[in-house]
Amino acid sequence: MSRPLCCQIGFTCNTKGYRRMTADQYAWWRQALKLAGGYRELTHDQLLLLAPSADSPESGFFRNRPFKDAPLVPVAIWRDAAGSVICLQGGKEAEADKVWNYACRNPITEALYHSVLAGEPWPDDPPPVSKEHNLPAKTGDLHKDLTLELAAEKETVEGFLKRPISTQEQADQAGVWAKRLSGIANRADEQFTVEKRPWLDGGNAVDDKWRDLRTDSKDLAKKLKKHGEAWLKELDRLEQERQRKAREDADRIRREAEAAQQRAADAARAAEEKKAQREADTSPGLASSFAQESEQEARRLEAEAEAKRLNDRAAEAAREAQARPVFAGRTGAKMSLHTYWVANITDYDALLIALKDEPEVREAVEKIAGRIARNKDAALPAGMERVPDKRAA
Repeated sequence: MSRPLCCQIGFTCNTKGYRRMTADQYAWWRQALKLAGGYRELTHDQLLLLAPSADSPESGFFRNRPFKDAPLVPVAIWRDAAGSVICLQGGKEAEADKVWNYACRNPITEALYHSVLAGEPWPDDPPPVSKEHNLPAKTGDLHKDLTLELAAEKETVEGFLKRPISTQEQADQAGVWAKRLSGIANRADEQFTVEKRPWLDGGNAVDDKWRDLRTDSKDLAKKLKKHGEAWLKELDRLEQERQRKAREDADRIRREAEAAQQRAADAARAAEEKKAQREADTSPGLASSFAQESEQEARRLEAEAEAKRLNDRAAEAAREAQARPVFAGRTGAKMSLHTYWVANITDYDALLIALKDEPEVREAVEKIAGRIARNKDAALPAGMERVPDKRAA
């Protein structure tokens, strides 16, 4: 192990200090690196093409997570002159078989291996938080710690979002960054659930305690009202019939009152005419004229009295025709019919056309169309098409 590291892992040094590969043991890694583009994770199809063996780690440079959610560390695998597999993970010896399962999907360049090993960040690591938000030591209060962590990320993210993504590295950073922020959200969700659980359990216990009492009493009250609905509807029918007859009587009496008013007016006019005639007449028979005038006046008074009586009856009949409340029970415990206006659709197609621009109709149509579009085997109705919609996820 006294040879330089570059020679130990299958490289030789030239006079300028650069390393070059001398063994074909790196052929698989070179092909994987070409497909991955330098440091990106191989896709499922690419792995099928490369067909790595789970039992035979390939030589090359990779990156790996030692355990779940651990930061990525650089990995180097090579075979020495005797054919033994040697593995370094983060600069420390490791078992290649345990590292290979994840590392095989993540080939990196040799230069990137040494760069990260020397302390440089991965190319797809998000930018570091601003100096104004250097995170203090953990306080032990997860809410406070996550709040500080989010505040530190937020300012840098907002600056990143102001510029369009123009390189693959920036796009990779956005994906890793989103994952990191989702991690904050997930930890917050987990603790939120933990802290809220006692309150939810307490609320559920109260619900369970009072549920039957509340629902059963309400259900019985609804059943009683429903039970009395037929009776109230019959009372309402009788009331409607009473009102109809009362309106007919009111109309008849009103017409009689109008006729009586007309007769009173005619009698008054006749009395005035008779008086004027008497005053103008100088011939004998004055006593007879007075008698006729008295008779006219009596008829006028009688007609006016009849008109007043009929007017009073008409007013009373109008009051009688007014609606009377239909109810059962008593003050504070009444049960009555309430009018609810509901739609009776007489022409569904015509109504649908008339309502096509209503927001609720558009929303419902879009929801149904979306469901049909998602089912690739479903036949498409007229008026829509199935188109791809690629989104970052």
